[in-house]
Amino acid sequence: MAKGVELKKVPKGATIIEGFPGFGLVATITTGFLQDHLKCEQIGSYWFEDQMPTLAVHGCKLVDPIGIFYNKQYNIIMVHSIASAQGNEWRFADFLIELAKKTQAKEIISLEGVGSTAPGATQGFFYTENAVKRKKFEKYGIDCLGEGIIVGVTSALLLKAKSAKVPVTCLFAETASKLPDSKASAKVIEMLDKYLGLKVDPKPLLKQAEEFEEKLKEMIVKQKEVKKTVSKKDISYLG
Repeated sequence: MAKGVELKKVPKGATIIEGFPGFGLVATITTGFLQDHLKCEQIGSYWFEDQMPTLAVHGCKLVDPIGIFYNKQYNIIMVHSIASAQGNEWRFADFLIELAKKTQAKEIISLEGVGSTAPGATQGFFYTENAVKRKKFEKYGIDCLGEGIIVGVTSALLLKAKSAKVPVTCLFAETASKLPDSKASAKVIEMLDKYLGLKVDPKPLLKQAEEFEEKLKEMIVKQKEVKKTVSKKDISYLG
């Protein structure tokens, strides 16, 4: 695989759930919550050496820019990222497809937040070209994304996956905020629970997602502070 990847074990036939920072940080919050809820073990990490090195600390442990986690009970590989995908969408898609091929993954589930200005309950949507999976989602009252524009890592992944013949299922949740949105993440987790049968207890879910949201907000603020500091240093070097 690409430079920077370290896999301690290589599960076969797993479902890959990917969570890269996007609108409302829905995917990152979701994979962060599930990583703790399912008690996943970390089996790898990934980074791009031409990006600014960034690590977070959570529970006295380092959080990699892109962490690869595994849950044996449900045979799920979780890709949890705090690294910005902006400008690297195609490379992130290549990474996911390479990971899927290496592990002979059953499918990749891509998580995303989609912009919404409508008030009220958060709506969840799915997208898949598989007729059987489509009927399964519709059975649970989850609507297909009928109209819309898909951007970011999910868009790059869908385009690349066609030629690579890697099945991709997309789950979307409406969010009216550019800030971390735990309610939208809770909707995605609800859809994942119905689709994969993860037996997630919905009562503590939102509270834990909100706590994770606050941690992400702190991380975003600190990352911005670091960038400002680096920028000031660059200016002083030039001056």
